[in-house]
Amino acid sequence: MKKLKFTIILLAVMSTAVAISQTRKDKKIMNDAAKAKKTLLKAHSGLQSLFDDSAGYVIFPNVGKGGLVVGGASGNGAVYEDGNVIGLAGLKKLNIGLQAGGQAIIEVIFFEDAEALNEFKQGNFSFAAEVSAVALKSGIALNAKYKDGVAVFVLPKAGLMADASVGGQKFSFRAF
Repeated sequence: MKKLKFTIILLAVMSTAVAISQTRKDKKIMNDAAKAKKTLLKAHSGLQSLFDDSAGYVIFPNVGKGGLVVGGASGNGAVYEDGNVIGLAGLKKLNIGLQAGGQAIIEVIFFEDAEALNEFKQGNFSFAAEVSAVALKSGIALNAKYKDGVAVFVLPKAGLMADASVGGQKFSFRAF
C-alpha cells in the first residue's frame, strides 16, 4: 500500500513539473506573438482592420528561414479566435530550388471566415506551392486580398534571402 501511495505521489509531481515547463514555453510564445503584433501594427497600421474583422489569425513571431539550394523554415506561433488565444501552432517548410541566404521573419495568417479557421484547427492545413505572402515594408500600401479564405503577411526582422514564398508550408495546431 505504501508503494502505491508513493508511486501515485511521484507520478503527480512528475506530471506537474512537465505541465509547468510546457506552460512557460507556451507563455513565451504567446508573449512573443503579442510583441510581434505590435511590431506588425507599427510597420503598417492598416493591418488593424484585419485583426479586428477576421474570424481568427495566427502570429508566428520568430520564423527562421534558410537555405542554399535546399531550404527550410520553422517557427511556433499563437492562434487567436475573436481576439483570444485558443492554442499554439507550428510551422514547417522544406523546399528545393534556387535560393540562398537566411532570414528571420514575423508571419501572420488571417482567416477570412470560421470555415477557413476551422480547417486550420483540424491540423491538416498547408499552403499550395503557388501561395505567396505580402511583404510588409514601411510606406508600402496594404492591398489585403484573401485567397481561399486566408491572407498572409510577412515582416522581415533580420537577414537576407531571395525567397518570399510561403507555399509548401505545413502547420500543426494544439488547442488549450
